[in-house]
Amino acid sequence: MALVSAKPESDYDVIVAGGGAGGIGAALGAAQAGARVLLVEKYGFLGGAATTSNVLAYCGFFQQGPEPIKAVGGVADLVLEELRMLGLDCEPFCSPTTQNWIILLEPESVKLALDRVLAAQGVDVLLHTRVAAAARTAERIQSVTLAGMEGRRRVSAEAFVDATGDANLSLIAGLDCRIGNDTGHLQAVTGPIRVGGRDPAVTIDRAAIINGFALYNQTGNYPSARLDGGIYTLVPRTGDMWWMMYDHALPDLTSASFTKTEQDSRAAAFDYVEVLRQHVPGFENAFVLQTGPQIGIRESRHPPARYELTGEDLRTGRQREDGVARAVWPIEDHTIPGQPVYQPIGGAGFADIPLDCLRAKGVANLFYAGRTIGADALAYASIRVMGTAFATGEAAGKAAASLPQWEA
Repeated sequence: MALVSAKPESDYDVIVAGGGAGGIGAALGAAQAGARVLLVEKYGFLGGAATTSNVLAYCGFFQQGPEPIKAVGGVADLVLEELRMLGLDCEPFCSPTTQNWIILLEPESVKLALDRVLAAQGVDVLLHTRVAAAARTAERIQSVTLAGMEGRRRVSAEAFVDATGDANLSLIAGLDCRIGNDTGHLQAVTGPIRVGGRDPAVTIDRAAIINGFALYNQTGNYPSARLDGGIYTLVPRTGDMWWMMYDHALPDLTSASFTKTEQDSRAAAFDYVEVLRQHVPGFENAFVLQTGPQIGIRESRHPPARYELTGEDLRTGRQREDGVARAVWPIEDHTIPGQPVYQPIGGAGFADIPLDCLRAKGVANLFYAGRTIGADALAYASIRVMGTAFATGEAAGKAAASLPQWEA
């Protein structure tokens, strides 16, 4: 790929690290603002949790309530329209487990839709590539070193967006990141399972799942922390069940801890489907169709932002003139594995997210999108979802593309 600069001093106007919902929103937002954009993603496909962790639902597009009130539009609508062209209806679906409005997904469609939307908007994309180093002054990042299949190379930009979810760009740029909540505790990870072989003529029996796991948890190798049968629904255009039953504490962010959790979650998936086969009508021929390429990470690092959204902001539904996105997903706290605690958004059902949540503290040309934005522990339990990530990403991308306006 030839690196062509819109400005003689830089290869790109904006470099976005991370190709999940936040990074997609940032890249599209910056491109629509006229910027020359490079999006870097470590996997061979885009999509974030929807494609890497088997999280087959966009949460945060709609307010909670008896009717779906849309809160996220803009560039996210480009993605939904492309998904519709690939055969998904993308209509709001009320989860029977949580009573929240979601958009059901199919991962292969998401991968292709994102490729097409970014190409149509002129965004350069590098897959199988990660940010390995950053060169900076006291107040700015000047360039990043990209590690790809061909080796390493340095690429410069006027502004950068950390949409890695785990604040990887912020970390290598030398920012002091908080891990987990104020005490260092991380929200539980999750291992969604796609189950094939279900008899579509038989209604899924939650009570039978609960009873089956009451037996399994007594002697099984991987007792489930969920005692409610988990969150489940059907994958669009298939009879497959999408099932969130594996919730597990992550003690730290070491590779050793992730390795053990990844391996345990895969083994647990086969055990859990065997419980379905033995105890739940309609699952006699069930099998593990798919787990995600990696575990679902709800929380890791939090880089310093100019403002941290607070739980009180959400509980009161705080509206503000400097809002650039809306938080509408309820506070969904997974501090205790398998026992999520929900708190509704107050006021009119949404809270405004100000731009300063998306601006790095101490680095003038670094912005945040998705899980990296500034938020305390309670607010983070809401803003981490993919619908909100599209919105914060678009706002971060637009701000990055017009950086001189925000450099004060």
